[in-house]
Amino acid sequence: MLRDMRLEGLGILIVPVVIAVVIAAIVYSSKAAKKRREALAALAAELGWRFDPGRDTHHDDEYAHFEVFRKGHSRAAFNTLAGSLEIAGAEYPVKMGDFTYKVTQHTGKSTSTHTYHFSYVILHLPYVGVPDLLIRREGLFDKIAAAIGFDDIDFESAEFSRRFLVKSPDKRFAYDIIHPRMMEFLLEAKPPEIDIERDRCCLMDGHKRWSPDEFRRAVEWARAFFALWPEHVTTQLRERAGESV
Repeated sequence: MLRDMRLEGLGILIVPVVIAVVIAAIVYSSKAAKKRREALAALAAELGWRFDPGRDTHHDDEYAHFEVFRKGHSRAAFNTLAGSLEIAGAEYPVKMGDFTYKVTQHTGKSTSTHTYHFSYVILHLPYVGVPDLLIRREGLFDKIAAAIGFDDIDFESAEFSRRFLVKSPDKRFAYDIIHPRMMEFLLEAKPPEIDIERDRCCLMDGHKRWSPDEFRRAVEWARAFFALWPEHVTTQLRERAGESV
């Protein structure tokens, strides 16, 4: 009985401690979220862009062609910055911010839900009919896929081909974009994943949120990346865009 009384007393002490820890975690999370909103709002003001901290539950519909925005459920974009960049005389509308989704798993005995967050930058290209192009650092599973015959596009630079996976339905376009200077740039810059689909380019790593400085660097990286596109390619794309008007 004495042992039971001691356990009961211990339980009475533990419950308030647990409640206090939970409240402290909520308060800390709320303050961190507020600090992040303020920092991103300041970045938007610096860039001359708009900032919206609210949740956009239609983002995954507008950008459904990017697989990363179709994961899980309860998907929403938030802390959104919107504006434009001028690159090589062309205007690129830009949207960037945070994205969240949840994944629920059922084991038969229990159900667990995990929430994921990551940051992204999307540029709307000022062209029409840009071939799809995926460029990302090659991982272990990519090497395994290559070993069983699912090859990506290879380039003259063995180092570049070893470190990057490149896919496109138009190999000529991929070779035009990824010329020797572009290879050097990509090897040095260590970019996030570059996914071009439906005349839009999405930059992200799919698993972490970026600091304001990382957003700033991503924007400048995108500017440098598109500035390296060959003139004959951009000229053809502009002509195609003019024909479609």
